[in-house]
Amino acid sequence: MMTRYSSLGLAVAVATLSTATAVSSAQAAEWNLATPYGDASFHTENTKQFAEDVREATDGELDITVHSGGSLISHGEIKPSVRRGTVQAGEIFMSILSNESPVFELDTLPGLAGSYDEAWELWQASKPVIEELFAEQGMKPLYAVPWPSQGIYTDFELNDPAQFEGLRVRAPNINTQRLTENLGGLPTETEESDIPTAFSTGRVDAMITSVSTGESMAAWDYVSHFSDANLWIPKNIIFVNQKAFDRLDEATQQALMEAAAEAEERGWEASKADMEGSAQALEENAITIGEPNEAVAGALSEAGDKLFQDWESRADDRAKALIEDYRANTE
Repeated sequence: MMTRYSSLGLAVAVATLSTATAVSSAQAAEWNLATPYGDASFHTENTKQFAEDVREATDGELDITVHSGGSLISHGEIKPSVRRGTVQAGEIFMSILSNESPVFELDTLPGLAGSYDEAWELWQASKPVIEELFAEQGMKPLYAVPWPSQGIYTDFELNDPAQFEGLRVRAPNINTQRLTENLGGLPTETEESDIPTAFSTGRVDAMITSVSTGESMAAWDYVSHFSDANLWIPKNIIFVNQKAFDRLDEATQQALMEAAAEAEERGWEASKADMEGSAQALEENAITIGEPNEAVAGALSEAGDKLFQDWESRADDRAKALIEDYRANTE
């Protein structure tokens, strides 16, 4: 038989447990992560796995919701939104920040990193400076993942440098725009999600991007050839608002960074696998894949050299030192 005192004790225990549960729920952090890439992209798959890993590692104390395909914020607004704290985290194509520092252009300089191993070394050399640049604006990089190397999609066989004259080329970053201009083409800025419409309406005649984007955008519906020029291996970067990070307790911060390290490793391997799978999908859908002939390769090399010279004229000593460090480690 329960006495008045035991009933009172039970009530106190239940109240205490309820209060503890409420406090725990109140402390749980809910983050939004905005990315411009669709669910079919291996980048988005990796980002969503990262969010799930964080959720599991923190027992739900940090719950990250990934908003894909630009559904929450457009690509160009993601970084400013994270900086303001409107959203806690974001993913962007890193070279769209090239107007802020030449360091953000490094992975879109032709001939600098032509393999995944070289791209990794370039990331390691530039990472400390990139972290400083983000920190100056109240943000913290978590990890970066590369796209496969960039080539040229056309609806004709690209076998003569003269074909670049007046060619309207989809150019998602400043160096793609400059390279296109150096070749005599007309750069057109088009988001990934708008590529099919841009081709169907005649806004673009060609695009410089990876086999991954070609496969996810069903490029065979509007082009017939992919010239595997191996121009560069660009990266996406995932980052958070520093104040949001600082509000997490130490254990949650550690779990977040461990999940980020795993996502980076997994993402680099996924990129390699996606390159092979996407190339196969393109060929299965009747897209002809080939390397540039001598004339086209020469024109691309000349345009790339001019691009690199332009970069050197704008780069500060810190950026140039990164190139020296990188080259010293890859020789």
